[in-house]
Amino acid sequence: MPPAPVAADPSVAAAPDAVGPSTRWLGLPPVAGARTVVLVLGSFPGAASLQARQYYAHPQNHFWKILQALWPQHPLPPAGPNGYADRCAWLLDRGLGLWDVYQSCEREGSLDTSIRNARLNDFAALRGVCPQLAALAHNGAESFRHAPAALAALGAAGQPTRLPHDVGESGARPIEAVRLPSTSPANASWSFERKLTAWADVMARHGLL
Repeated sequence: MPPAPVAADPSVAAAPDAVGPSTRWLGLPPVAGARTVVLVLGSFPGAASLQARQYYAHPQNHFWKILQALWPQHPLPPAGPNGYADRCAWLLDRGLGLWDVYQSCEREGSLDTSIRNARLNDFAALRGVCPQLAALAHNGAESFRHAPAALAALGAAGQPTRLPHDVGESGARPIEAVRLPSTSPANASWSFERKLTAWADVMARHGLL
C-alpha cells in the first residue's frame, strides 16, 4: 500500500533524475493530514522551491502572503530553512494541505509551459489520510487540467468546477475542484487583492475563515 502523506520533511531532496539530454525532476512530498479540508494543488515546484526543498519558496510568489492575509490573527512563522516545518504545521492547523499534480517532469526553468513528459501524483494515496477533505484548490490552469484525474482517484463525486456544485446522493465523496488564480509572479494580470478575494471565497465556503 502507498505511504501515507505527511508533513513535508525538509531533509527529503527534490532531486533531478538525469537521463539523456533532459533532466527529470522529482517533486516534493505532500503536506496533508487528518485535519485537511482544502488541499491546494499546484502544478510542479519552481526552480527556487526545488532548490530550497520548500513549497512556494520564490520570494515573489504570493502564496504565503495570501495565507497570512487570510488569517492575520495567526502570525505566519518566518520563511527560511529553520521555519519551514513550522509553516507546514501552521498550514495544517488552518485546515489546509499542499501538494502538486505532477510527481515528476522534464523542464527547463520554472514555467508551466516548459513542462514535458510529466507523471501525475498518486492522488489515491490521500484516501483515508484526509477524511475531512472537501475541496481541491487548483493553484492555476495547469493544475486544474488534471482535476478530473484527481477526483477520480479520490473516488469523489461531481465534476471540476469554478463554483460549488451539488453532487446529490450518489454515495461518492462530495469533493469540489476549483480553479484559483495562480499565485505565481508570472500571473501578473491579477493583482494581489484580486487573488486574495478569490482564495478567500473558497476558504470561507469550506468553513476555514
